[in-house]
Order: sequence, then structure tokens, then C-alpha cells
Amino acid sequence: MQFLLVAYDGTDEQALERRLRVRDDHVRLGDAMVAAGSMLFGTAILDGADRMIGSMLVLDFPSRDELDAWLKVEPYVTGGVWERIDVQPCRVGPSFAAVRP
Repeated sequence: MQFLLVAYDGTDEQALERRLRVRDDHVRLGDAMVAAGSMLFGTAILDGADRMIGSMLVLDFPSRDELDAWLKVEPYVTGGVWERIDVQPCRVGPSFAAVRP
């Protein structure tokens, strides 16, 4: 089952510092998920000054429960980076699914 996750960072003065503190762990986990086929695409959301303020991910998990289990160990969650997370079921279109390894 595929999911679209849009998550927004906190807006306090330490928000960017928290993001940068755990970013390497977040990227490492993401790389492992890409290799396993559970992360299809990801990008940072930027504000008008090109500062990172959130994330957008397209994920593939067998169930919402398994996505929720991943969220419990995701560094941007455990590190207090993402303040608001929205998850919706989605389906990657055939044009994009064809380019997946």
C-alpha cells in the first residue's frame, strides 16, 4: 500500500537546529528504506528563503500499521523535528512506477 506523507517542522527558533542534528540518521534510514523498496521518493519542503521547513515522502508499506511502526523510530519524529504529520493513501502512477528498480 502506498502513502503520501507530508510533515512540517516546528516553527520555534531551535527547529532547524533539531533537523540538522538528526538529519544524517534520517538520511541513513531513508537510504535503507529506498534499498528495501519502502521509500519511493522524498524531498525537503522549503520556505521562500530556501530553508528546510518540512518533508514530503512517498512510501510503500504493507499496511498503515507498519508505516506507524516506522514513524516510532524515524529520527525526525524521535528528534522532535516534525511537528505536524499528514498521511494519506496514494497510488504511484504507471509512468512513475515503470522507472522503479
